[in-house]
Amino acid sequence: MKHWRANCVLLLAAVLPAGAAGADKAPVLVELFTSESSAACPPADQLLAKLDATAIVLGEHVTTWDSALWRDRFATEDVTKRQQAYADRFRLDGVFAPQMVIDGAVQFSGADAPRAAVEIRKAAKRVKVVPRLLWADGGVQVEIDGAHVGDRVFLALADDSATTQVTGGANKGHPLHHVAVCRQIIGAGLVPLGGAFYQLVKLPPAARNQRAIVWVQVGDVGVVAGAAMIPPADQQ
Repeated sequence: MKHWRANCVLLLAAVLPAGAAGADKAPVLVELFTSESSAACPPADQLLAKLDATAIVLGEHVTTWDSALWRDRFATEDVTKRQQAYADRFRLDGVFAPQMVIDGAVQFSGADAPRAAVEIRKAAKRVKVVPRLLWADGGVQVEIDGAHVGDRVFLALADDSATTQVTGGANKGHPLHHVAVCRQIIGAGLVPLGGAFYQLVKLPPAARNQRAIVWVQVGDVGVVAGAAMIPPADQQ
């Protein structure tokens, strides 16, 4: 496992753009569909943690692999339905985990570090809109210019990180660490005529303790036309 982590770091450093580090995250949305109830997912969770420094990541936990032995406390039905919608769009025979989706354009095994590096690099070169985000009284102010009319704007609230000590199921006895744990996805609205979307997305006060991720997408699960992330308010 240590060798896997080291190789992953070296690979990402070699393939990703030089400026894609720290605050200079590439404007690429990396969705990981994962489950604490699947033995195949921990390596993908570790990969997502590495990618967190280079791109806009979102860990989306699904209920599909939950059982009486272990239920993923972060899994939601909305995320599970989102993964199924991607499966339908990509014409897959069914869902699987871990699954990574880059900018809504391509999907593959969520533990495939070489493929992730290549696809993020490709996506970073595409021309996109750039959402501007600001924590404000009552929520997040979202400002987007130059978007396509009718595209959907989404906002996800995600816990910065979390660790679970698994006591049952396939990962019994292992602590699992997660980053950008999706807790809610909100449909903020549609891009209106003129292509400018300016809106205060209302959120509860506790949301300021989470990171907010905003993206523009063709339909519910089409290609992502732009993405941005704002960290928890106390980290700014």
